[in-house]
Amino acid sequence: MKDSDDPDRRLFESHPRNFQANRYVYPVLSRRAGGISIGVNLNPDQTCNFNCVYCQVRREGKRPKEPVDLGRLREELDRTVELAGSGRIFDAPPFAQTPEPLQRLNDIALSGDGEPTLAVEFGEAVTIAAEIRRRRSLDALKLVLITNASLLHRDHVRRALETLDRNNGEIWAKLDAGSEEHYRKVNRSSVPFQQILGNLRQAAQGRPIVIESLFARLHGEPPAPAEIEAYCDRLAEIAATGGRIKLVQIHSVARVPAESWVTALPDEQIDAIAEKVRDATGLAVAAFHA
Repeated sequence: MKDSDDPDRRLFESHPRNFQANRYVYPVLSRRAGGISIGVNLNPDQTCNFNCVYCQVRREGKRPKEPVDLGRLREELDRTVELAGSGRIFDAPPFAQTPEPLQRLNDIALSGDGEPTLAVEFGEAVTIAAEIRRRRSLDALKLVLITNASLLHRDHVRRALETLDRNNGEIWAKLDAGSEEHYRKVNRSSVPFQQILGNLRQAAQGRPIVIESLFARLHGEPPAPAEIEAYCDRLAEIAATGGRIKLVQIHSVARVPAESWVTALPDEQIDAIAEKVRDATGLAVAAFHA
C-alpha cells in the first residue's frame, strides 16, 4: 500500500489522544491499518525508555507518574468499540469524511504516548481488550501491540503476549536501525541494541510479527547505503534463526518530530529502501509515504 493510493492524505495526519473526554482510549484513521484503529494509551504520563529524534509526542515538562485506572479504561474501550463497530463513529467529525472502503474497525492497538509494556497494568489491559473482543463477538478484530521491543523478554509481558496470541493478536515492533551507532543516534535509548534484536528474534520465533521501521533525513542526510544494508542483515538474521516476519513496514516522518533537524524522506527514497529490503531478504514489504 502506498499513500499515493490514498484518497486524501490529510485524513491520516491527525492522531489526537483526546476523544470524547476519554483518558485512555482514542480512535484514529490509520493508513497502515486501512481503517479505524482504537488506541489504548497506557502512558498518559508519557513514560518511555526511548527518546526517538522523530517522536511526535510533545514532552515539555515532566508529568506525574500515576496508575492506570483499569475500570475507566474498560468503560472507555467498550464504548468506543461499540461506536466504531456499529459505524456510528462515521456520522460526525472527525471521521465523517472517511471514504467508504476505510469505514471499518480494524484493531485495538496498545500504544500511546510512551512504551506500553512499561505500564505495570499492561497485562490487565490486554486481558480487558480480549474480553471486550470476545463479548462483542468481534472475531476479525485484531489486538495489536505497538512496541519498541525493549521489554518483550520480561515474564509478565510474555504472559500478556500469550493472551494476544489467543485473540487474533499481532506485534508491531520497532526496528529503525541496522547498526548500534544508528540506533543510538535515532532512538537515543540506554537499552542495549543487542537486547532489542534478541527480543525481536524470540518474539518472532513464537509467532509471526510485523516490523515497523522509520527512516528520515538527519541534518538533511538520508540513511547511508551501508546502514540500509546492515538493517537488511538484521532482518535476515531474525529469519535465519526461525523468526517469522509477516511484514516489514517502511515509512518516514508524517507529523512534527521532536527535533527540527529531522525531516521526511521523499517518496522515491522510501520506495528505494523498500525495494532494497525485498531484494535482500525476500520478505513482504509495504512502503508508506509521509
